[in-house]
Amino acid sequence: MNTFSETKTIELCLKKYYGYTDFKEGQRLAIESIINRKDTLILMPTGGGKSICYQIPALLFSGVTLVISPLISLMKDQVDTLRDMGIEATYINSALDEVEMSDRYEGIQAQRYKMIYIAPERIESRLIRDIIRYNTIDFIAIDEAHCVSQWGHDFRPSYRNIANILNKLPYRPVIAALTATATELVRDDIMDQLALYEPEVFVTGFDRKNLHFSVLKGVNKKRYIGQYVKKNSESSGIIYCGTRKETEMLYHALERMHIAVGMYHGGMSMDERRRHQERFIYDDYKVMVATNAFGMGIDKSNVRYVIHHNMPENIESYYQEAGRAGRDGEKSACILLYGPGDQKLRRFLIEETPDISPERKKYRFAQLQKMVNYCHINTCLRVQLLGHFGEASSEEMCDGCGNCDGKAHRVDITTESQKIISCILRMKERYGVSIVAEVLKGSKSKKVSGTPLESLSTYGILREYTLIQIKEMIHLLIAEGYLHMTQDGYPVIKVTQEAESILYGNKKVYSNRIEIVAIESSDQLFDRLKALRKIIAVKTKLPPYTIFHDKTLKAMASQKPKDKISLMAIGGVGESKFRKYGEQFLKVIEDYVDSNE
Repeated sequence: MNTFSETKTIELCLKKYYGYTDFKEGQRLAIESIINRKDTLILMPTGGGKSICYQIPALLFSGVTLVISPLISLMKDQVDTLRDMGIEATYINSALDEVEMSDRYEGIQAQRYKMIYIAPERIESRLIRDIIRYNTIDFIAIDEAHCVSQWGHDFRPSYRNIANILNKLPYRPVIAALTATATELVRDDIMDQLALYEPEVFVTGFDRKNLHFSVLKGVNKKRYIGQYVKKNSESSGIIYCGTRKETEMLYHALERMHIAVGMYHGGMSMDERRRHQERFIYDDYKVMVATNAFGMGIDKSNVRYVIHHNMPENIESYYQEAGRAGRDGEKSACILLYGPGDQKLRRFLIEETPDISPERKKYRFAQLQKMVNYCHINTCLRVQLLGHFGEASSEEMCDGCGNCDGKAHRVDITTESQKIISCILRMKERYGVSIVAEVLKGSKSKKVSGTPLESLSTYGILREYTLIQIKEMIHLLIAEGYLHMTQDGYPVIKVTQEAESILYGNKKVYSNRIEIVAIESSDQLFDRLKALRKIIAVKTKLPPYTIFHDKTLKAMASQKPKDKISLMAIGGVGESKFRKYGEQFLKVIEDYVDSNE
């Protein structure tokens, strides 16, 4: 158990370096576990403050802390932030040139650094031998730990080498594994693969109440995104696309609308990606259109919305990508635009994955179906997300999703659902979504026309709807559990026992429609503080959010502090931050108050 003096030291570190007086949920317990030299597994949602859980122990341990991360952008962001707080840290990855690499090796030999960030691929290089030779490693933090598990959404084979290397160290340091998204299956695999010794496990919950989730189906995606971005022109956002081609098409479409937009995908050169990413980080671009290659480790706290142009493969990927919105705790939007081709694209990518085992393929198909269900569910989206990670919700409805907030327009599709279920039964439950939809539509395609399907009594029974609309209704019934999709490469639809309640008129089925709303309202003082932050960012060559988060600036605009004491009482203003920037922000606040009295 920690003594009072140790707890006090933890809190002093939090205030001195980070400018906060209170920990977020789970942080203190995780930190105490680590400084008590216990292996620790930490599951915290994006924006929950995982980095503090290993940075504060790193400051308190006498030796060096090694942070293993696959995220080049995160390394740079965190090292920049640590240095700005007066903490010696460095990173070593493939983005460095020979001169930079040589300088960092000299620093390692001179025992200059308190924290060293490295990529997992370098865990077997001479770098580790040199670090061990010249420094004492007290603590190793393994970020994005889900990458070690083949059941995780971002499995990386290089992570499997970590445990072997740890066993070769002359002594065993404390180990902490951290991740934002992991099911119970993945958690157990992380502990097993990393050979954690009697670890303490901290799961702080996955619910992020500042995020508003919604799913839109049957919309013109390009038109909707254009309208949404213009409606929220002062807010930063990320738009994820399923392919490079779609990324480029949407990027050029937004450019033609005179929107300050960047682009990021694996087909661009490293210099192009870096240039677009930096302009987004520095708020020169308000919007980034990207594949899922973008965003891992981007610590930009003021992303106000994340739009998915296409459905991701699984809920873990979606929750992590969507969770890049609102890292500062401010209200933000997570919108998924579902189209009929999304599921087909994901199935194709799974089928084309090289060297995938039958077991792994079946698992990925099952996870994909859960994602499809999420896109079509009419009940609470938040409950659905939390349930996936094994977290029960005390309420069946929330005010933080498009299905619960009362802003959705509900359409009764009970009669249409009865017709769909009847058609599937008459088709002997042998066909997939596309063929069922074509029969209901009364299609004249080669797959239906001239076959026995054309003579069914349900042929053309929903001809007034488009094929896309019929498929949406079928997927909604699957998501609600009235239909079941088999899990294989050629899935067919089965009718479940629960469908009887619809067929006999005992239960209603509804579909939802949602409208565009603005996320933030304008505030004159907040805008002035952001302008000052931008000037300082350009001068110091630091991302704006590294200087102060939007949440901190909003607190300044609301409280209007007049001196050092009142400014440092605001969360996010530590000693180093005040010394560097405090007087400049106080002057802007004073001028605003004087001119508006």
